[in-house]
Amino acid sequence: MDRRTLIASGLATFGTAACATAQPQLQGPPPPNQRPDYPASGQAETYSRDEIVNNVSDFLGVTAEAAGGVVEKVFADNGRPTAYIAGEEAAGAITVGLRYGRGLLYMKNRPPLEVYWQGPSIGWDLGGNASRVFTLCYNLQYPDVIFQRFPGVEGSAYLIGGLGVNYQRASDITLAPIRAGVGLRLGANIGYLAYSRRRNIFPF
Repeated sequence: MDRRTLIASGLATFGTAACATAQPQLQGPPPPNQRPDYPASGQAETYSRDEIVNNVSDFLGVTAEAAGGVVEKVFADNGRPTAYIAGEEAAGAITVGLRYGRGLLYMKNRPPLEVYWQGPSIGWDLGGNASRVFTLCYNLQYPDVIFQRFPGVEGSAYLIGGLGVNYQRASDITLAPIRAGVGLRLGANIGYLAYSRRRNIFPF
């Protein structure tokens, strides 16, 4: 092989290697999201007492002392909530009652979710009222689990600092609606609330 052939061969080899180096590298799949929509352990983050007292006070328009009194009771019974619903509702009854409401469900590291609720009640009950409602949610790990029926728990109604609270339970989830509103309603009843993605006129 003469010198010119050797040089030409070397240049061809160098050019091939340079082209190979210049080729873009194929990218693998992007790394997994470092902050998923839900905790890897499956346990939702909880809210502290101070967070809830401030939110209840601001949303219901009551003093921090009044909010703190009712929140203390609910925290003593259930601990720290994993979510809360801030909304409004209207209810009325002549022995048989109906209740309709709408609000936003809040969980840490998740966008707010619109929620509706409606349900019947029966008992020694007369009157009507419109309320703002701040519902603490316990052991609610995923937002979609809220969409079911929650019966009221007998003997769980309290009136603390002008705010009313009662408990509703389904499976291992407990809801504690805290209400502040206007109207006249007297009596006792049993019933349930069904939470849904959209408003239902039929409450059953």
